[in-house]
Amino acid sequence: MKAPGSVLVVGASAAGLTTAETLRRLGYPGELTVVGAERHPPYDRPPLSKQVLSGHWEPERATLPRPRESQARLEAEIILGSPAVALDTATRSVRTAAGRTLRADAVVIATGLSPRLLPGRADLAGAHVLRTLDDALALRAELTPGTRLVVVGDGVLGTEIAATASAMGVNVTLVGPQPAPMTAQLGPLVAEKLARLHTHHGVRLLPGTGVRGLRAAGGRVTGVLLDSGETLSAEVAVVAIGATPNTAWLAGSGLRVDNGLVCDSRCRAADGIYAAGDVARWHHDALGTLQRLENRTNATEQAMAVARTILGDDRPYRPIPYVWTDQFTTRIQVYGAPSADAELIVTDGDMTEDRFVALYHRGGAVIGVLGWNMPKQARLRRQRLVDAHAASTAP
Repeated sequence: MKAPGSVLVVGASAAGLTTAETLRRLGYPGELTVVGAERHPPYDRPPLSKQVLSGHWEPERATLPRPRESQARLEAEIILGSPAVALDTATRSVRTAAGRTLRADAVVIATGLSPRLLPGRADLAGAHVLRTLDDALALRAELTPGTRLVVVGDGVLGTEIAATASAMGVNVTLVGPQPAPMTAQLGPLVAEKLARLHTHHGVRLLPGTGVRGLRAAGGRVTGVLLDSGETLSAEVAVVAIGATPNTAWLAGSGLRVDNGLVCDSRCRAADGIYAAGDVARWHHDALGTLQRLENRTNATEQAMAVARTILGDDRPYRPIPYVWTDQFTTRIQVYGAPSADAELIVTDGDMTEDRFVALYHRGGAVIGVLGWNMPKQARLRRQRLVDAHAASTAP
């Protein structure tokens, strides 16, 4: 397979930039263009809810890649502040909001996600989401010791924000529909342990609680209205109820969009068109299903896989899903796809303490590995999943 003469990457965050970096590292000599919606130089998102939000990092420290000089070595045209608005699949042409048309022999779509919002006004002072660097800085400016903060959403992002804010001395209430924070990712036993961790650090938890919307007066948030009719008083509210893939701009392209841009096992949506990162929903042939993963590790690994495919390496992308989170002084790592009904067996450490590794079993098979402050041991146990994946795709 001959390498394309030009590659256009739509999206200038981790997945997009990694695609470009990998192409150059593998010796790609052609024309390379990266176009991004934000005006900031490419930056890393995981620190936004932790180091940047807390003020331990200034914004420039999250810039990608590090060192900054490596951007020059990309020998790429990087166009910022210019979101894509349309794609012509036949000609592989992308039109931007500024009216510019960019064409390439191969197009990589890495446009990421947009946060979901609660019904009602999204322009209220004190109402926040956390997806971009500007979001993190705006929220940080409002969090001072004693501030009453309600975090709506008990997934990874919501619990990270709650932990960070609590450590800053903020009065935090975490509201969500699950029985305990991150139950969907961790299962009930570990989620309960996480709930106790938050409670120990002063976070007020309201599990199993639905939210109708925000209360306001004078254009500013005053509270969060629950399904029960109760209003939680709040000076600041953060909505962290998930995100949707940025695919609206692909309307009329002829590409299949269904909870992301649907791709084959090579992350190819059409001839010469690929997807990487949070926006990509591809066929994982080891699992036999379409997958879309929203995490930093996948953004990097999938981008590298797409770059190799563009250059002729025809191999399916079949990673082991991986999620990690830092909350207070605890690091939690999850490999695989554990489910709430799986049996949990501790293999290292003690679940009653602050360090352990556990395997998730279902139907006699290991489907997940969790590490709680034991990163090395969790990586070693991950081999069980590697072996299972290899067995599922063996001829």
